[in-house]
Amino acid sequence: MNIPKGKKIYFASDNHLGAPTKEASLPREKKFVAWLDEVKHDAAVIFLLGDLFDFWMEFKTVVPKGFTRTLGKLAEISDSGIPIYYFVGNHDLWMNGYFEEELNIPVYHKPKAFTFNNKTFFIGHGDGLGPHDKGYKRMKKVFTNPFCKWLFRWLHPDLGVRMAQYLSVKNKLISGDEDAKFLGEDNEWLVQYCKRKLEDKHRDYFVFGHRHLPLDITLNQNSKYINLGDWIQYYTYGVFDGEHFTLQKYQ
Repeated sequence: MNIPKGKKIYFASDNHLGAPTKEASLPREKKFVAWLDEVKHDAAVIFLLGDLFDFWMEFKTVVPKGFTRTLGKLAEISDSGIPIYYFVGNHDLWMNGYFEEELNIPVYHKPKAFTFNNKTFFIGHGDGLGPHDKGYKRMKKVFTNPFCKWLFRWLHPDLGVRMAQYLSVKNKLISGDEDAKFLGEDNEWLVQYCKRKLEDKHRDYFVFGHRHLPLDITLNQNSKYINLGDWIQYYTYGVFDGEHFTLQKYQ
């Protein structure tokens, strides 16, 4: 795909709306909606790389209450013809058709390659990739197991969502302090993952979220790993203008 002149591609991730409470996250939600309202004027594509919500679960006829401003703005942008692509994160694993049917937003559960202006992108949330985090990988298999999801959906939504929201906040505090510490390239598992992927095929940009830390790391002369940061502490996002990728901060 070639980006029209004057247009840009935008990337954001890790809003964790609803945490630690809906009331406390409302100012962050309003700030994110304001950003969406600004970028829609020159956006060719918008990528959302997961954990938009601190918890999201789709029952057969029910979705979590709230986030009306965000969902309404996404619907408006999508209806205007601007493509939006969503990659599920570890806090919104259980998406199952709502975004596709109501918002016309494709949802991806695994990283995916894209090409824009002859630049190759490998894009995903970033959880469970690389050589470490074996405990989480085992837990993710449980969370994504069809039988386990079926059991959870048998709970009354009020009970199931309340329990899941409590566990979600308790599992990963809203501060993101543990994630937001640079470990050094040798210990950054997403860096190691990207370097291994480069052994098989060239990519210009690896773009992920999940780490809650803005990172722009050169992997070799022609490839970079970008981590988008978050909308909790940093309010950072990625921009590709057709030639260059930059991380920027929303004030």
